[in-house]
Amino acid sequence: MKIAVTGSSGLIGSNLVSFLSKNGVTVSKIIRENPKDNDISWKPENGDWNSTFADGIVHLAGENIAAGKWTKAKKERIRNSRIKGTKKLCEHILKLESPPSVFVCASAIGYYGDRGMEFLNEDSSRGSGFLPDVCLGWEEAADTVSKAGIRVVNVRFGIVLSKNGGALAKMLTPFKMGMGGKIGNGNQYMSWVDIDDVAGAIHHALTTDSLKGPVNVTAPNPVTNKEFTKTLGKVLNRPAVMPMPAFIARLAFGEMANDLLLASTKVAPKRLSDSGYKFLYPELESALKHVLSVD
Repeated sequence: MKIAVTGSSGLIGSNLVSFLSKNGVTVSKIIRENPKDNDISWKPENGDWNSTFADGIVHLAGENIAAGKWTKAKKERIRNSRIKGTKKLCEHILKLESPPSVFVCASAIGYYGDRGMEFLNEDSSRGSGFLPDVCLGWEEAADTVSKAGIRVVNVRFGIVLSKNGGALAKMLTPFKMGMGGKIGNGNQYMSWVDIDDVAGAIHHALTTDSLKGPVNVTAPNPVTNKEFTKTLGKVLNRPAVMPMPAFIARLAFGEMANDLLLASTKVAPKRLSDSGYKFLYPELESALKHVLSVD
């Protein structure tokens, strides 16, 4: 296969490029500047693309939602990078003489919003608020290429576990210092996934013709924040007894705290599992030991 990838320098993208390359896939990075070898140079503002043929495109580019408070300007960048950026990319894909057969576009379980104890799958309704609205616009933008017969898969990522970035990396320092603990009451569900299963799931989506539309990329065993922090403390051999009250989280992180830290989203990867994907790390403790290189 020949696959082109946007967001190839990000946490998920860099791991995916390595994974695909090791599995016999020819990868082209779609980048803005200084293309090398098999890279594709593309600037969405003017549509330039030194295009090469690809069997599929994986679109991962977007503003980091966890970096900085959600000011009005930050929220606009989050929205535009996902919705407008995807629209621009899809407009160009539709102009290609040899369009790809599959388009895998990032989305997020933020689509479901704060849902408490409800066990959610791809058929569950959309939640309300900023993130659900962004995810809806994101997925609708990606779906515009389906009219050309391109199979579209919207991979709804959960909390990606990696020591190199994302939520887990931010938690490591306080936990290693023995200052980690639950956030709020700790009863909110966290739907997590090992970063190697993210790459495996994307590869599965690229190669499984029956998969299309939304696909949850989360491990089959979501846990509460209380369970997550207890397990992380166990793996690091550190106590996890320093809770962060909800009001402190809101003071520190603003609106982002409600949507990312305190919201409860309990998600099942129904379509991945039904289509035959086998998780490398279905249990939290083994996943944390893997990504943290702990025996």
